[in-house]
Amino acid sequence: MQLLTPQNFTDYELIDVGHFEKLERFGKYITIRPEPQAVWDKSLSNAEWEKRAHIKFISRSSSSGEWKKLKEMPDQWRISYRIKDSQAAITFRLGLTSFKHVGIFPEQASNWDYIMETVKAISVPQPKVLNLFAYTGGASLAAKAAGADVTHVDSIKQVVSWSKENMDISNLTDIRWVVEDALKFVKREEKRGNKYNGIILDPPAFGHGPNGEKWKLEDNINEMIKGVLNLLDDKEHFLILNAYSLGFSSLIIENLLKAKAGKNLNTGELFLQATEGNKLPLGVFGRFRNF
Repeated sequence: MQLLTPQNFTDYELIDVGHFEKLERFGKYITIRPEPQAVWDKSLSNAEWEKRAHIKFISRSSSSGEWKKLKEMPDQWRISYRIKDSQAAITFRLGLTSFKHVGIFPEQASNWDYIMETVKAISVPQPKVLNLFAYTGGASLAAKAAGADVTHVDSIKQVVSWSKENMDISNLTDIRWVVEDALKFVKREEKRGNKYNGIILDPPAFGHGPNGEKWKLEDNINEMIKGVLNLLDDKEHFLILNAYSLGFSSLIIENLLKAKAGKNLNTGELFLQATEGNKLPLGVFGRFRNF
């Protein structure tokens, strides 16, 4: 089992984490946000956190809240990530949402490096890559920057628009955007006989499709994986599955993927290393490639 964390994300820093919060730097601006897995004590004092931070998220319910500005800062700004061993840099427009997110999951940078390396290693001139539950498109941008023909699927129209903005400011073009329930899309692609050289999934613990379709990770992931494996190209393919859900083990990922992946399967945890010393776990992953 591997433990993976971004190594050279200069525009991002996890400064400290503890007491169910995290202190993070995104470019020039420092945020305080809730973090349910941070059950230990902070390394720095609350006063030091408040002194450093520009803004703090105040939860009003389990799914929403509001931001309290502690220093002057814009509501939107940009950061970039230079992908490992390449000249490609992808750019994100960040913003203050009502559900604590700012538009990026920085721990995913380890997967962006893997996507770039893997797409470039495939012999097909323009490998077809499918990104499901694609959010603001970090994986889509990495695949496109590597030369892939990318299909990006998310159920929320506004998030897909945000992804397109990230494509534009990253100086990339021609990603295919699909606003649809991911499981419905996969089933339709199966019927069409479409195949992909790479598939990336980052499903939430809970979610809804554009027409009210319900997604619950434990209930739906097995059906989803069965469909996704049928979409992989017979000759050259890779797959990445992330799962952020409290109590979800990498052994579950192994059991879902091992029949197709065989000896090529790697599983483990993604985490962020705080400058002040603690490691923040941020989900389990499985990935494999065959070519």
